[in-house]
Amino acid sequence: MNGATNEQKPASWLQAIWAARYRTPARFVALIALLLPWSTTGLTFALIPWLIAFAFLDLRAFPRSLLRPVCLLPIALVALAALGTLWSDAPWPERIHALAPAAKLLVIPLLIYQFERWPYGNWVFSAFLVSCALLMLYSFVVAIDPGLSLKRYLSRGPYKVESGIAVRNYIDQSQEFALCAIAVLYPAVTLLRQGRVRIGALFALLAVGFLANMMFVVVSRTALVTLPLLLMAFALLHLRRRTALIVAGAMVLAAVLLWTVSPHLRATIAKFRGDYEMSMQDKKVSGMGSRLEYWRKSLGFVADAPLIGHGTGSIRGLFASVAVDAHLDPLRGEIVSNPHNQTLSVSVQWGAVGMLILYALWFAHLLMFRGDGLACWIGLLVVLQNVLSSLLNTHLFDFTSGWIYVLGVGVAGGMALGEKRGGAAATTDGLEGPRLRQTPGGTPK
Repeated sequence: MNGATNEQKPASWLQAIWAARYRTPARFVALIALLLPWSTTGLTFALIPWLIAFAFLDLRAFPRSLLRPVCLLPIALVALAALGTLWSDAPWPERIHALAPAAKLLVIPLLIYQFERWPYGNWVFSAFLVSCALLMLYSFVVAIDPGLSLKRYLSRGPYKVESGIAVRNYIDQSQEFALCAIAVLYPAVTLLRQGRVRIGALFALLAVGFLANMMFVVVSRTALVTLPLLLMAFALLHLRRRTALIVAGAMVLAAVLLWTVSPHLRATIAKFRGDYEMSMQDKKVSGMGSRLEYWRKSLGFVADAPLIGHGTGSIRGLFASVAVDAHLDPLRGEIVSNPHNQTLSVSVQWGAVGMLILYALWFAHLLMFRGDGLACWIGLLVVLQNVLSSLLNTHLFDFTSGWIYVLGVGVAGGMALGEKRGGAAATTDGLEGPRLRQTPGGTPK
């Protein structure tokens, strides 16, 4: 995952300065990826210089690029969200606030255009991996001494210090670690097959570190559900059939072993049943039990306005309209603005039209990553993780998970499309020249 490139040497210092304008936007995107696991505020500030640098790229082909489904569908979903403010009954501040989670999808077409033509995507992948590796090591430290957590300094939310959670919350941390653990398996296997044992073993060690942190320190139940499915996807796509069967058997044995030796894992799994009983029998608020109640109510809201939904920002008002006295029934008295399911969140606000655009977006992005190579694998993994985790959350609209999707699809998608263009010309130094070709390992040549 190195970001080295074999670029043509510029003929003069003036050309070197001119060529730098194509590398500067990639550096800012790498900075965004570096900050994402640690700081939401830092990411927001890093976006501004990137957008300025993007404006200095050669944008002559940009309007035509937007007409492709992979770029058009994110724009369509945001446009629908903007139009949805017109028929919503929510107060205008709530309508505008509900636009922000979807608005980040507008960055995807920009990233695709940039990295399709200037192949510095490995800088972004490397920055995110290094940042998550440091977060993983610090998480082990916080597991030993929770007082060292940075939540009180780098988190906007509740400042309760918890074991193993370095910053923010365990849900975001688990999403990042699960993604990195599966993503690095591809370069690990590729390098080991090539006989580059030391570097391959390093990637394998990173995967083990991320998995160990989730199994023995802290893990979200969403990550616990999606992780085996992502491992199966890797085995089916990148291992021989016999090896894949061996890996499947090893996964079963590992699960039994981890169940035996990890009290933390047993407690996390037991919480599924505990939450259900707490909510269904005692009418108390719980993670899983509350989700079932949110989904039941949301299905009723969808049935009331099946075509175009209730409008942007309407979810909280709808839950308030059917809430009972929270003192008598805490579970049915909850008023939330997030039904913890991406399909329901979209369907309640924008009906069947929004749901069709959402599914078309996921499908188009999955198709974009057909093929071999690191970029295709990372992009496919990002989309699969988002689709699976969105069954239990609104991870396309959540901040950290949503930005992982935007960066993953945008950067990897641009690289994958650029690779498929093959010998098509790319603009470098203001002239038409041969595009740098990405190898399966990701290094341009």
